[in-house]
Amino acid sequence: MDGRIARTAGRARSTIITSGSTAAVEPVRVEVSGLTKTFGRVRAVDDLSFTVEPGQVTGFLGPNGAGKTTTLRMALGLVTPDHGTTTFNGAPYAALSDPMRRVGAVLETAFHPARSGRNHLRVYCRAAGLPTSRADEVLDQVGLGPAGGRKAGGYSLGMRQRLGLATALLGDPAVLVLDEPANGLDPEGIQWLRGFLRHLAHDQGRTVLVSSHLLAEVEQTADRVVIVGAGKLVHEGSLEQLRSGTDGEGAGTVLVRTPHTTRFADLLGEDGVAVRVTDPEGMTVTGMTTAEVGRRAFADGIELHELRPHTSGLEEVYFRLTAGSEQFAAAPAGSAAPTDGRRNR
Repeated sequence: MDGRIARTAGRARSTIITSGSTAAVEPVRVEVSGLTKTFGRVRAVDDLSFTVEPGQVTGFLGPNGAGKTTTLRMALGLVTPDHGTTTFNGAPYAALSDPMRRVGAVLETAFHPARSGRNHLRVYCRAAGLPTSRADEVLDQVGLGPAGGRKAGGYSLGMRQRLGLATALLGDPAVLVLDEPANGLDPEGIQWLRGFLRHLAHDQGRTVLVSSHLLAEVEQTADRVVIVGAGKLVHEGSLEQLRSGTDGEGAGTVLVRTPHTTRFADLLGEDGVAVRVTDPEGMTVTGMTTAEVGRRAFADGIELHELRPHTSGLEEVYFRLTAGSEQFAAAPAGSAAPTDGRRNR
């Protein structure tokens, strides 16, 4: 059903990459500082700190049970943290005037099944003091204009996700906080969402925080990522830094091919640089930028056949960083299951 609605609105979709507003957006920086939350004996979030910058899409990643949804709920004042704060340009969510105009959020899609999508949005408009005309504007933005008069109970999962996004957009907010917004969308819908979120961030300076399990999609959408495991921060930074293994100043791992591997490795080793020879003409250099390796080779007359930074896919890096922090983990395919009756908890 979502696919049919998408095709019906397909011609209009090329023109709906818009926020519905021409007003300048005030840049809003979101700062999460020391958030901690315990439920009984479970430490769901453990001294978690990170920032979400305006003008960028930030992916919020982690295994099930890593504390992502709890963190988002604390950020929006829906759960009280044991310790720590979340601020929007220095103010907590509860202190914001007209919060719906400042922060739009989709943590779950709740609606009355007998109410139309349009009337669902109009209820929120009245509650927030917004003109009811915003309901039709945001329905068009998310490609649900043709289905606005239908009962929301008959919407597909993907259409419900679009309705939730429309609700978050009603106040034309500077910040969007979205929990799994691509869940249930068809491929065309996912592609549209990618362009829409990047437009809101890059072209209009909005602050976009998106949690997702679709790593390949995050890799194509996000500028920065925050990765958590077992409630703790395991990585924060740009996708480029994550894939190249850089430390924030550009030093990562560089792949080199040269007929003089032994000589070059010895020269770099004398400088205290970590070098690993991978084959007769291949080596990796860790702790220097690509430019620095190139300058060193030129200065010593080393012939180079290849020089490039080593990059990894988001999926590869994600699993390496979060290994062991899964809430539930099955044994690898082909390995024996536990025989002592215990299971991961």
